[in-house]
Amino acid sequence: MPPACVNGGGAATRVQLGVSAQLGQPVSIEGVARHALDCWRPRRGEALTVEDAAGRGFRARILEYDDAHAVLLPFEELERAPESPVRIEVYQALPQRERFELILQKLTEIGVARIVPFESSRSITQQERDVGQKKSHRWPEVVLKAAKQCRRGMIPELLAFHSWDAALYEAHHADLRFFFYEGSATWSLREALNGERPRRLALMVGPEGGFSADEFTEMRALDMLPVSLGPRILRTETAAIVGAAIVQHVLGDLY
Repeated sequence: MPPACVNGGGAATRVQLGVSAQLGQPVSIEGVARHALDCWRPRRGEALTVEDAAGRGFRARILEYDDAHAVLLPFEELERAPESPVRIEVYQALPQRERFELILQKLTEIGVARIVPFESSRSITQQERDVGQKKSHRWPEVVLKAAKQCRRGMIPELLAFHSWDAALYEAHHADLRFFFYEGSATWSLREALNGERPRRLALMVGPEGGFSADEFTEMRALDMLPVSLGPRILRTETAAIVGAAIVQHVLGDLY
């Protein structure tokens, strides 16, 4: 069974016109493309990033949008593809306060494809995070707003809160699997990426205080590589953002 996605993100949110787009020529949207458009919860007059049948990226304005039909007007062709050539997945031990909302926003801007909150021995649970004032219901909205703001062509997947074992299971499917660790026997992230060309890469980010010794052992047993981001100790949200940015710079489209 595929992992539960709580925001409807992923490849199905890419609005593909199905025709060769021409600037200034309206395009009617229906079927799969209409479903993708609906995922963005658009408004008439709003601009979104779309793709035409040739895979070219465009900014298109919504001329009509109602229950019956939708019409988009391509008005700008993009010089670069809106989505990264490498699928970056970030598995984040749930931090306290509003730090996770900051992580969601910035990882979306960087171009991460999937974000997975999980529980580790030193992190909090989603129930603990929501005590007093429930905040987790806002997470999909944070991702959607960030995707619109930075002109993504796809809404990143936000998965449901995972247990430790479930997070390991999902991350292990990636071509490359790294976790941030400040102990001995680590490589720099740049060194670990040298010469690699993965299609899918997973980053495991621990909580404040890092991963425990037992968690280190479990990840190494699954061939996950411990990596460092330098000599300074970073907050968990900083590690997630910087780590994803380095991967996108070395392997993707951030330059």
